[in-house]
Amino acid sequence: MNLGRLIVKVSFLITIIFHLNSCGIYRPTDAREFPPEPKKRVQKNLDEGRGFKLFDNKNSGTFDFATSNELWRASLDTLEFMPLISADYGGGILITDWYNENNNYEDYIKISVRFLTNEIRSDALNVKVYTKKCVNVNECIINEDNPEIKNKLVSTILTKASKYKQDQKAQRRKIKKTPR
Repeated sequence: MNLGRLIVKVSFLITIIFHLNSCGIYRPTDAREFPPEPKKRVQKNLDEGRGFKLFDNKNSGTFDFATSNELWRASLDTLEFMPLISADYGGGILITDWYNENNNYEDYIKISVRFLTNEIRSDALNVKVYTKKCVNVNECIINEDNPEIKNKLVSTILTKASKYKQDQKAQRRKIKKTPR
């Protein structure tokens, strides 16, 4: 019984080795292609995409994150009174949950904001406003278009975003003028 298991394990190992060899994962290498210093070898591997870094402190003072995007911040601030279902900065979308100000089951609103660009301009956002009118809990009609609320949202978000950008520029000028 133990001999049978050993044969299965050895044949499995040999099969894996053959597959790895045929896939090109195992490649004979020429030592002259790699620098002898470990730091240079690591850098060469990283440059070729064959490794990874856990910590990279080169850009520790700069970042490209949601807090640096004025449109994103303005949208979150504008919709802060509504519960969010999804806030995906990488995908560029905000989706609110159904919201009702009066706590009744008759009128609800849901908003989705898709970011088409990071620039502050009128075509940077795709805002959709959904309204839900209910006769009772199980009988509801959902409509997608509500141009009044949509235009007001876009206007408010763009106004806040441009204000954030102006404030950020003013702060940078202030920092540059301050002697060190």
